[in-house]
Amino acid sequence: MKVEQLYTGCLAQGAYYIESDGEAAIIDPLREVQGYIDMANERGAKIKYIFETHFHADFVSGHQDLAAKTGATIVYGPTTMETGFDMHVGKDGEIFELGSAKIKLIHTPGHTIESSCYLLTNPEGKEEAIFTGDTLFIGDVGRPDLAQKVIEDLTQDKLARMMYHSLRDKIIPLNDDIIVYPGHGAGSACGKNMSKETSDTLGNQKKTNYALNLDLNEEEFVTELVEGLTAPPSYFPKNVMMNIQGYDSIDEVLSRGLEALSPDKFEEVMNSGDVLVIDTRKAADFVEGFIPGSMFVGIDGSFATWVGTLVKDINQKILIVTDKGREEEVVTRLARVGYDHAIGYLEGGFEAWKASGKGVDKIESITAEEAFERSHNKGEGKILDVRKASEHNSEHVIGSVNAPLDYIETSMEKVNKDDTYFVHCAGGYRSVIFSSILKAKGYDHLVDIKGGFKAIKDSNKYNVSAYVCPTTLL
Repeated sequence: MKVEQLYTGCLAQGAYYIESDGEAAIIDPLREVQGYIDMANERGAKIKYIFETHFHADFVSGHQDLAAKTGATIVYGPTTMETGFDMHVGKDGEIFELGSAKIKLIHTPGHTIESSCYLLTNPEGKEEAIFTGDTLFIGDVGRPDLAQKVIEDLTQDKLARMMYHSLRDKIIPLNDDIIVYPGHGAGSACGKNMSKETSDTLGNQKKTNYALNLDLNEEEFVTELVEGLTAPPSYFPKNVMMNIQGYDSIDEVLSRGLEALSPDKFEEVMNSGDVLVIDTRKAADFVEGFIPGSMFVGIDGSFATWVGTLVKDINQKILIVTDKGREEEVVTRLARVGYDHAIGYLEGGFEAWKASGKGVDKIESITAEEAFERSHNKGEGKILDVRKASEHNSEHVIGSVNAPLDYIETSMEKVNKDDTYFVHCAGGYRSVIFSSILKAKGYDHLVDIKGGFKAIKDSNKYNVSAYVCPTTLL
């Protein structure tokens, strides 16, 4: 029997490959499914089941394409949802045979109503591992407020109480030596306190995970679970519906997005109306020159999450500027979060655009020392901190304005078009995203601070505070 965790860092997501006696199962597959097929073929195995722990919100699963290409059965936990594809609605306690291994569906509502875990029993009859999806993370459990975005009467209070009983009735009674394989790790928006570790024993989680603390009564558990939840990215409900209703084949999405466009054709399509240009190069390259009006979201950062957070229309037509050889990666990572309407990329990249003599824009980018000289000694402008409010509250430049990127519509109201702002985030990624969006809207006095808050602290020039009074929050 083989068990492999297939972890994708940019989504902080774990998919799983299980194999026994020539039969394989995939748990929570990503959108691009060929890798799973190749893995099974190389080992002489046939994919029999596709187990889904729930209707995902933070990514579009590959269940539909994988089933179409392999004939595998899609399995979800108990649900009344009508889907746009054939599937098997599992029952609580149902056993699925995989070679000489067995997989038991354990219905654990709480994150969503259909949420289920899959308990793996090895050929020797020992319960070996549990694949918990978003029911149980390492150090946390799934947030209970997402399903309400799709089914109004499923309030977070109702789901939190379901989670309490799922954990106590279904998970805690299991053996301590069972390995917990969660759906996500640190960095995912599906929980609030996840560990960077991607597996653990259930026994250790019983000792260290607050949600498994038997001293908490139901009311205390609910309070603890919902405290500190922030609004989820706006694309989450749209991904849920795609996972329920179905979607275009990933092959179609790639074919559409990987159309190479000359600078002239790219410009023609860009100007045809309602088209967004996303530039995925490094921030340092972008600020030195970019296509006017384009939005920076670097492929080497939390690319998909930021696109999903900032591009409100999941059907937005997107043109891509990227480094040579990374075009398919960009289209794939867009598709992972449901942005299926990439319609081409700039052939030859930005250098081809520049060589054609077309218009180029820039964002001024300076060191932290230069920013201090201009903002503090010359009084040219204000420090604009685009990190999350929690980051700003923890430590910030005294007198800085907090305008979080993740709430950019509100944050823009704090920026005057006629004033100069020296913009920073933690390391220089989010600040360039922020500046590119505002630059496209006519904000021409934003200056990027290279290296972000780390460079500011290293400069030893700024007065930094570790506390901000709630009544003076900007």
